[in-house]
Amino acid sequence: MKFGVQVNCYRTTWDAIRTSIETMESGKWDSLWFADHFLPPGRREDEYHTAFEGYTLIAVAAGMTQRMRLGHLVLGNTYRNPALLAKMATALDQASEGRFTLALGASWFKREHEAYGWDFPTMRERQDRFQEACELIRKMFTSDGPVDYYGKYYTLDQASLSPGCYQKPHIPIMVGGTGERRTLRTLAMFGDIMNLDGWAGQGMSMEIYKHKVGVLERHCADVGRDPREIQKTLLMPLVITDDKSVIDGFQRRLGRGSMAGPKNFVIDRIGEFEKEGVSEIMFGAIQTGDVEAFQRVEEEIVSAFK
Repeated sequence: MKFGVQVNCYRTTWDAIRTSIETMESGKWDSLWFADHFLPPGRREDEYHTAFEGYTLIAVAAGMTQRMRLGHLVLGNTYRNPALLAKMATALDQASEGRFTLALGASWFKREHEAYGWDFPTMRERQDRFQEACELIRKMFTSDGPVDYYGKYYTLDQASLSPGCYQKPHIPIMVGGTGERRTLRTLAMFGDIMNLDGWAGQGMSMEIYKHKVGVLERHCADVGRDPREIQKTLLMPLVITDDKSVIDGFQRRLGRGSMAGPKNFVIDRIGEFEKEGVSEIMFGAIQTGDVEAFQRVEEEIVSAFK
């Protein structure tokens, strides 16, 4: 089992983010992740708080680290042209010597689009654009030469991707989200990594995980893909506590099976997911810049699996 952290980049400072990166790099962590929003998600009155741009942060982190994998949970497709994103991805993959994962989602934060003057299409159009973007990017990552692409929303005319991917056969593509009709089908068609998001309100129950994997497997059968090619990961909001009121509050907020409880409870639940094929867990809710909090999770949870 591998372990990473989604380091919070909202309502915080660069010093706190830097401290988190340095603490993780010197420890046993396998991967570092940032979100991709331009306003802190939440209440309208919180918009004035800091929100560091996620791709820039990962690029800076690549220069600060030598061993951890790097990525986002997840980049919003509506914010960047996918061909430009492919170029950005290979530049970072080369500079980090193969430590980058490209994680992409359809985008959901309407207010963010309004604030910055970006179009916010319907859900159907966002899913259509997302599927095209994943197809286009995978084609650019795997082509031996310039790429043509003629979609409804995106077009390429002999677009060259040079330098290409440092990783072989290519940079892994994480398809963010677990929508059963469109998102998991896009993953089956063009993705390499599945991520179940524990912040999404459904919780982290084994029942939900198995159901989503079953849906993915049916899509894989339909499109002729071996589901064993797709890595299973979890974004797991975490609180280590014996306080029942905190545990109950976490479950009310995030749904059944939320990862809040005593150390041994957390270890046992992670072990259950490992037996079911989960290869990496990214923790959330660790206080950015709190060295002791990072070290506690590393010592009490991560060390139990390493």
